Amino acid sequence: METIGVLLFVPTMVVTVLLFAAVIRRLLGVRVGPVRTLLAGVLALFAATPILQALAPPDPRDVSGGDIVLYGFLAVVLSAVVAMAALVILEVLVPTGSMPGPVELWRATRRRISRTRRYATIVRIAMRHGLGRFLRGRPGPGPSSAAARRQLGRSLRAALDEGGVTFVKLGQLLSTRRDLLPAEIVDELTALQDRVAPVPWSQVADALAADLGRPVDEAFASVSPEPLAAASVAQVHAAHLTDGTAVVVKVRRPGIAAVVERDIDILLRLAATLEERTSWGRRLGVRALAEGFAAALREELDFTVERDNLQAMAAALASSPDRGVAVPVPHTALSSERLLVMGRLAGTPLGAAAAVLDRLGDERRERVAAGLVDTMLDQVLVHGIFHVDLHPGNILVTDDGRLGLLDLGSVGRLDVATREAIGQLLGALARRDSVAVSDALLEVVDRPEEIDERELQRSIGALIVRYAAPGSTPGAAAVAALLRTFTSYGLRVPPPVAAVFRAFATLEGTLGLVRPGFDLVAHARAATGRRVAEALGPERLRGTLEDELMALIPVLRRLPRRVDRLGDALEHGRLRVNVRLFADDQDRRLLTGLVHQGLLAFLGAAAGVIAVLLLGAGEGPRVSATVGLFPLLGYGLLIVAVVLVLRVLVVVFRRT
Repeated sequence: METIGVLLFVPTMVVTVLLFAAVIRRLLGVRVGPVRTLLAGVLALFAATPILQALAPPDPRDVSGGDIVLYGFLAVVLSAVVAMAALVILEVLVPTGSMPGPVELWRATRRRISRTRRYATIVRIAMRHGLGRFLRGRPGPGPSSAAARRQLGRSLRAALDEGGVTFVKLGQLLSTRRDLLPAEIVDELTALQDRVAPVPWSQVADALAADLGRPVDEAFASVSPEPLAAASVAQVHAAHLTDGTAVVVKVRRPGIAAVVERDIDILLRLAATLEERTSWGRRLGVRALAEGFAAALREELDFTVERDNLQAMAAALASSPDRGVAVPVPHTALSSERLLVMGRLAGTPLGAAAAVLDRLGDERRERVAAGLVDTMLDQVLVHGIFHVDLHPGNILVTDDGRLGLLDLGSVGRLDVATREAIGQLLGALARRDSVAVSDALLEVVDRPEEIDERELQRSIGALIVRYAAPGSTPGAAAVAALLRTFTSYGLRVPPPVAAVFRAFATLEGTLGLVRPGFDLVAHARAATGRRVAEALGPERLRGTLEDELMALIPVLRRLPRRVDRLGDALEHGRLRVNVRLFADDQDRRLLTGLVHQGLLAFLGAAAGVIAVLLLGAGEGPRVSATVGLFPLLGYGLLIVAVVLVLRVLVVVFRRT
């Protein structure tokens, strides 16, 4: 009989808990996790018995059958209320979804341990190079002299170099942001080198076979075991296909993706902390900068992105006049996320092509430099996809003076509106029109809510006189001065636009090797003038007018009907103007916050009043031999009232 009783008791308990859980979840009216709901059901089950004992008279002989049903019903209801209250308190303290499951908790713990070790390593590196003060909320005044800034740049470069691949890439990105960092620090960061020891050929061969899904000798006639180049993300080997075509094979380093993802996670957390706790982090927008860097680095790890970039760039070059510039042709059938196979361009890297350039002669070198600038202008203004890093190592020079562009893992992309605004900016610079330049700049940057446009026009005019007047020598200094002007007026440069400035600043140094003394600004000004003249030519102007007219036709077709509707509504008194209150997201957040705080204050006050009434109403039913129900509820509500009022007060005092 005892065994039968146990067998019946367990299912009854389970069913009761499930019923309690279903009722509690239904009464709350919100989605609560199943584990929490079941725990609330268990709490209600175990709370029902003491509540029933507290409600029932001490002498069972005084209880009738109807009273038993009533007391039982009240005990069930009160136990459900107690469980619901416990569930609400649990949601306030630990919201649903904030705590992971057991498996995820174990994985997260392992990741947290690994991340903590990496944090400690990064902090040790920063402290070792004298950068620890910048990790505090108030690091004090920065270096005031050029020598101190240069020393800080050297320390930062050494720390980033020691930090590994992700931080080297970050330093290379920062070296292009003269709008964010002083020139002395930027100059030091440009010396960062992305070179590491090559991966042994045996590991490369295994990675090749795994990506190809077949032995290496079935896909290639030969692959050179010695790499042409080895970097932190990938290394490149020369190879021949089975039909004899010369190609290069770019292989991602084994295990590098996990290392980069770990460091990106740490970098994003550090950026969020710095932006939250430091004034300079908020001023520079380090979180957005880190997110953009993380996205670019993930693209660089995915070779399908570079494959698509090569195809898009080849199509863009094919649709433009022949400038003597080419890109490698990818072999898509052999390429994957970790492997890129592309045609090998014949030529010498520009940095080592002095002899080749000398044989071309000055006139030919002038044409090569002009072709490179025109290609860059075509990419930026026409196609919207451009090479962001045309340093000498990414350009090959053939014996006949043609150029090949390499390393398109990360390219810049511009939408039509941004391309048009940059075109207007270049045209205004060519005319030396400071008003038009400032108007075009405000179209391509993120402007603050308030800005003195007249003062901005004066500053732009001063820059034009200094750097764009005849006889001046503009260059990287002009770009740096322009970016400093952005910063001084609170203008934030979007990453795609910053990439344009970076690309032309890098191109200027490259042109110095192709043709010493080549005037990039003068050529760009002349090329922009030619483009404007071509755009205003009869054929182009006719096409532009036709395009604009085609865009206006649907609007013009709907205009008479809309005017007729307005006139009819006005005539019959049905004209109404609908205004959406709180259409702005900030206004909605403000109103929601005020309502939330008001509701908390009201609930706290109500709970306090009820608590006082309960505490003055006597003992009430006994919960135990010494504890009454009314004092227990009163003190509980008093605690709730204090907590709610404190939540309101802490928000009020924090805002003030």
